[in-house]
Amino acid sequence: MRRLLLKRVIGMISVLVLTAGLTGTAPASAAATATVSIDAAQRLATIHDLGVGMNVAVWDGRMNDPVTSTLLKDAGVTAVRYPGGSYADGYHWQTHTTEGGWYMAANTEFDKYVATTRAAGAQPIVTANYGSGTPQEAAGWVRYANVTKGYGIKYWEVGNEVYGNGHYGAEWELDKHESKSPTTYATNLLQYVTAMKAVDPTIKIGAVLTTPGNWPDGIVGPGDTQDWNNTVMSIAGSRIDFVIVHHYPYSTNEGELLTKPQAEIATMTRALRDLINRYAGANAPNVGIAVTEESSNYALNTSPSGLYAPDAYLTWMENGAFNIDWWNLRNGTDCQNVRTIQGATDYNDGGIVSSGETCEPPANTPFPPYYGLQMITKLGGPGDALIRAASSGSLLSAHAVKRANGDVNVMLINKDPDNEVTVDLSYSGFTPSSATPTVYSYRKNASSIGSAATGSATTQTVPAYSIVVVQLRPGSGGGTAACRVDYTKSQWQGGMTANVTIRNTGTSPVNGWRLSFGFPGDTRVTNAWNASVAQTGVEVTATNASYNGTIPPGGSQSFGFQGTWTRDNANPTGFALNGSACRTG
Repeated sequence: MRRLLLKRVIGMISVLVLTAGLTGTAPASAAATATVSIDAAQRLATIHDLGVGMNVAVWDGRMNDPVTSTLLKDAGVTAVRYPGGSYADGYHWQTHTTEGGWYMAANTEFDKYVATTRAAGAQPIVTANYGSGTPQEAAGWVRYANVTKGYGIKYWEVGNEVYGNGHYGAEWELDKHESKSPTTYATNLLQYVTAMKAVDPTIKIGAVLTTPGNWPDGIVGPGDTQDWNNTVMSIAGSRIDFVIVHHYPYSTNEGELLTKPQAEIATMTRALRDLINRYAGANAPNVGIAVTEESSNYALNTSPSGLYAPDAYLTWMENGAFNIDWWNLRNGTDCQNVRTIQGATDYNDGGIVSSGETCEPPANTPFPPYYGLQMITKLGGPGDALIRAASSGSLLSAHAVKRANGDVNVMLINKDPDNEVTVDLSYSGFTPSSATPTVYSYRKNASSIGSAATGSATTQTVPAYSIVVVQLRPGSGGGTAACRVDYTKSQWQGGMTANVTIRNTGTSPVNGWRLSFGFPGDTRVTNAWNASVAQTGVEVTATNASYNGTIPPGGSQSFGFQGTWTRDNANPTGFALNGSACRTG
């Protein structure tokens, strides 16, 4: 089953609210220069343990070949979703069979998938069968995975694209329920939540939503009083742990495709967060956003998708998504729409590596999106802080990360197919070393990532249609503060208290302090003492009180807080004092 071909048809009938007015023509050529400003003190998000994800599908007979775990690991994939898109709503895990005679490849069984995922150093994400399954079947899967086998799988979806069940006209998703309405899905979803969490109360369960601004978002179906998202969230919003959307942007050319991360994603995440805040009640801060299918949906195997992939992933993360999963590791193609795009052959294959079809390169040959995702590993990893990076050019995207050791890395994506761009970089809250930085690059139509010591911290040249990552160490003038943070905690199931001590290890006093850090888990601060503490998502900022703003050389100030947690109360990462990284005790 070549799901991406269907996706492209659905994309053409989408309500393209977010892209209304686009002409489909390529953007005008950018100037030869651009500026990028990086604010190391402005944390946008922390890269989640499941941030860079990938789909696999049970029709892929190579799914669990030894090379698969190597491909996933080398690409920096930390989450792997199973059993494969719409197949999930016909898949019965006990018998490893599907409804309707859909093709199933050998060597794709659940236990083998888990072994491959673990060998890649990633975590599983599993989609339970809603379309032809039952809450009891899903609960049995949780029991087998987490009790019998001890796999500890935390993230479970209930259904795939259930809104494609015919309720709104288009029908591609199997749904055997008599009613196909959002009310029916939400009501049944609550039964899934109850049954699955009765087996393992620590798991996280996600609800299927429509992608804001895309079909059928905003449509009130027959017999309904609200659209899909408002109906599902009004019934189940207080009981779920995350919401699920899929993103297949509709584009008519490469230039239009490369506008999509900035044009669509922030608006989509705001709409999702508004729904969560409206319906999830007190649990709203703990409800996450997962994009369990993401694809360029155009120029799938050529350089435009190589640029799009990291731009989309990082933009989703910066706007609050904790997981993004590319569709697909291997997908295949019918070889009917092979064409040349930007000087390279596009096979119309939705996989990130070749499936080895007759028109394609050998199986497992990486396509450009693979290298695009691999470039994220040069930028940062789980626990690192995404910080503000602003570009002056419409054809230049910029993303930046501050690592726990005080380093700052910057990704620059040149979307101009013909012209290189010289970029002037400036920094706030970070002083880079004057040494020549290490720069990783993925160039147009390349088959590998290169590296060199080149340019400077303040000037870099990015070739046409290329991605570079500039890795910067802090200089002697700043970047790593003369401070150390000691963090101690006391915890119990669901609750905790912590004490934080900031020590001035330098020779000058600190007059006024602001300490920022991020929680890798789901800890939420409920109250604090000796500081004003604010939290947005996983990001926390503590500001001194009126009476403890000065830290003399060799001195310290302390504050504390109380919090709650559900799944993971891991210690914070990335402590930064007034924008500069601190060592931890």
